[in-house]
Amino acid sequence: MQTQQFWAIVPAAGVGKRMLADRPKQYLTLQNKTVIEHTLDKLLSLDEITGVVLSISETDEYWPVLNYHSEKPIFIANGGKERSDSVLNALTLLNNELSESTNTWVLVHDAARPCVRSDDIQKLITQGSLTDDGGLLALPVRDTMKRSVQASSDQTEKVKQTVERDGLWHALTPQMFKLNILFKALQEARKNNSTITDDASAMELAGYKPMLVEGHEDNIKITRAFDLQLAKLFLKNQS
Repeated sequence: MQTQQFWAIVPAAGVGKRMLADRPKQYLTLQNKTVIEHTLDKLLSLDEITGVVLSISETDEYWPVLNYHSEKPIFIANGGKERSDSVLNALTLLNNELSESTNTWVLVHDAARPCVRSDDIQKLITQGSLTDDGGLLALPVRDTMKRSVQASSDQTEKVKQTVERDGLWHALTPQMFKLNILFKALQEARKNNSTITDDASAMELAGYKPMLVEGHEDNIKITRAFDLQLAKLFLKNQS
């Protein structure tokens, strides 16, 4: 039987409009490196990770000049219109590169999550690979949750109801699934024009029940300028 392999898939074709910066957020500077370099360093430093497939836009002018080097393989796939398209392109490339992929797992991780902890990734690999359902890093919801409704009089958001938070989780990344199963799930979702907000949602539509593996709160996604300051603090504390 083929030995299990674990590859990281990093969709990085987004432009990060909410960041209001002069470049995509994955190329902003964070402690003398770009955000994406921190992310790749974290993933590739793990012995369990065989290599990375990075999905970038065809018009990306920043990645080529980074000259990022790794002793492990890094494949470049075309980024897509949506995140799920970028992931599907990466899976297609990886499937073509591997001679045998039935026992290959992929960990899809946001390029703008440089603070993910190595221990959390290792826990996800250990626990999530126990069944074909796979798994994802997540955090239990701790705050009181409110559902809103827009007031017709002034278009402001008003509280419609309080949502029961028991059983609610914040989905993080990486999200880990078998390559062939996730590939099929994403293809089916595209065929059916289903709304896919993350890789786990495609798996859920295909009938799987991904495992929720609790991670840490410092695994933030850099979306706005303040997040970059938080990431600096988190990386400093981790080191």
